[in-house]
Amino acid sequence: MIPARPKALSAICEHLINTMFEQLPTVPTSQELLDKAFRRASRAEDNESMVQNAGNILSDNLTNLIHKFPSFDNLPPFYREMADLIAGIDRMRISLSRLRWASRQTRLITNEFLGKMKRARGQDTTTSRKAAFGRFSSVIKSIEKDLVFLNEARNMLRHMPTINPEFPTILIAGYPNVGKSSFIRQVTGARPEIASYPFTTRGIYVGHFYRRDQKYQVIDTPGLLDRPLAERNEIERQTVAALRHLQGVVLFILDPSEHCGYPLQSQLGLAQDLKDWIKLPMLMVANKADILRYPEVMEMSTETGQGVKEVQEKLISMLEAAI
Repeated sequence: MIPARPKALSAICEHLINTMFEQLPTVPTSQELLDKAFRRASRAEDNESMVQNAGNILSDNLTNLIHKFPSFDNLPPFYREMADLIAGIDRMRISLSRLRWASRQTRLITNEFLGKMKRARGQDTTTSRKAAFGRFSSVIKSIEKDLVFLNEARNMLRHMPTINPEFPTILIAGYPNVGKSSFIRQVTGARPEIASYPFTTRGIYVGHFYRRDQKYQVIDTPGLLDRPLAERNEIERQTVAALRHLQGVVLFILDPSEHCGYPLQSQLGLAQDLKDWIKLPMLMVANKADILRYPEVMEMSTETGQGVKEVQEKLISMLEAAI
């Protein structure tokens, strides 16, 4: 039996996964950062305070942006690999390190010019203030590409599908129109949640159900697990590999009646392709038993509900054996 996680702990884990990317703030452009810093600095009473305020605002804003991004090393393997596919972890780290460098530079510039201005007591320090602002501008503008990239990465990461890699997972595979979404509706009792997904055109379908206080997730990935490996691009192949980080089994749904529009032999070929590629336990089930029997494997009908419960229980037992 799969050890049931306390509901409170599961809820905490799911909340963290839901919010780790959703809370990423909009990353401003270099000009927006400078405008904000110089606008607030202009309210100060003297040149020294203006330099102090502008430097603090720039450094603090950059530091806050860095801290808002998650520690990629501490992400669950599934989310770490997905983040790498979507935006590139190494590239994000480089850009974040560039922001860290810029934050340090603004503090160094602030301290340098404050020292000069203090030594020039009684003299006009406007020239020093303008020079400091010029140095601030050079540093911040030098990271413009990093700021733009991080904002693009943020926009993509915020639309990551909500999948908890700690929950036992049923991945549904098979050609289009074989009854995958119908199966999710049957076992979850509700219309599945549809979340955007970077590698499919129709989104990802996620449903949930409970058994003995254990939460299970059922996932269909249209456009990703419904065609042969040779027809997928490199990013899609890597995405399929990332799915192996889930604690899951694969339900491969066949349509022996071929009403889905694909020959049975092509469907069987895809099943073997996915079995070799994903390397997760797989259960092959023939759907549309109300139209045509196919006793070589388990049968069900998502139209009438025949056999669906038995398939669900078989999947649960496979998950219990696998974990």
